[in-house]
Parts: sequence; structure tokens; C-alpha cells
Amino acid sequence: MNLPLSDVNAFIDELAALRFDCVFNPYAESCGDHDTVDAPAIRRRNLKLVLDAALIQGVDSLWIARDLGYRGGRRTGLALTDDVHLADHGELFGALPLARATRGPAVAERTATVIWRVLRDLNRPIFLWNVFPLHPHERGDPLSNRCHTRAERQACRPLLLWLLETLRPRTIVAIGRDAQLALADLDVPAERVRHPSYGGHLEFIDGMYGHYALTRPAEPEALRLL
Repeated sequence: MNLPLSDVNAFIDELAALRFDCVFNPYAESCGDHDTVDAPAIRRRNLKLVLDAALIQGVDSLWIARDLGYRGGRRTGLALTDDVHLADHGELFGALPLARATRGPAVAERTATVIWRVLRDLNRPIFLWNVFPLHPHERGDPLSNRCHTRAERQACRPLLLWLLETLRPRTIVAIGRDAQLALADLDVPAERVRHPSYGGHLEFIDGMYGHYALTRPAEPEALRLL
């Protein structure tokens, strides 16, 4: 894989061409239960809009989690973003016309709720990604989450390196220990903050505000109870 710098279309084509066992590729595949007919094309377009805007405006930081989740990026095509926060993601780089690729009520993801609470407060151009940019799931259960394998991670390394070289973020933040270890395996150093899941949301918020040397405001009661 030898992608020219700033060639967003080539990047998305390479991403859509990836195939692994027990992995859903939201840029090429449709979910029969939840997706619209043109869901893969919508997700590719969402990602292109965000990437194009990030290239034009520049990026302060790259936040990298482990892999796409079935309630978030599997549906939207955008890392750490569920249906409910698509509009917020569009506002991050200037009112981008991001569209839903799924039918029915908008689905919320707990991790995305905390992530976007912090992103709205920080108000910085931050690009979101995953070490493994697809949705790995358990065999026979497509609406589940599993950790990607080392072979899967290594196969996607050129895409991650292209992002880093093209976007040139000032800082790289690994969201969670799994993401930090996976990045280290790919020789990508990153500062780690606690993942907001499993009761880690307050540590995540503290970690992000500490990373940017900002004072954390009091969190809403809803977040304290997550």
C-alpha cells in the first residue's frame, strides 16, 4: 500500500477494500437489520467530508481508540461517534453535512456521549480514529464487540501512518490502555488517558483537560451517574 499524501479518495478506497473474518467494514458492507440501502456510500462520504475539512483546516490532536463499536462507528463510519452525535462531529470542522446511514431511532453509545461532552468543551480541531478502523465482532454475533487481533492491526498500519503523516497532529492521545499498547506495537508513541467506559468517564475527563492544561468544569449530574 503506497498512498499519495492528501489523496483522500485513495485512502477511503483502501479502507473500503479491507476484508477480515468476523469483521464488519462499514465503508463497504450493509447491515440488513439497521442500514439504509446506500449506507456504505453515506459512511464513505461522511469520512471524506471530515478528512477533507481536517486537511484544509489543520488538526490540533489525533485521538485514537481501539476499534469501531457496534453502537457507534459501525453505524456512522466515524470513530467514537454514534447517531446522536453526528451533528456534533459535523460542527467540529465547520457545519459539515454529515448524514445518518441507519434506519429507525438514533442509537446512543455511552462512550460517545462522554467523548463529545469533552470535545464540545475543548472546541479544538481534533481528528478521531481507531487503531483498527473497522468493527470486529464475535463469531455469529455481528452486534457485539471484540478486540482486534495483532494481524488485523498490522494490516491496517499503513492507513494509520498515512493519517499521521498527512494530518501531522500536534499531539496523539490514546484512549485507553488497549489503544496505547496497540499503538506501541505499531511504533506510534501516544499519551494515554483512561477510557471512559466501565466507570472511567471522570478519569477520562480529567485526563483530557490535563492534557490540554485546562481547568475542568463541573460535569452535569447525568455524567456523574454514568
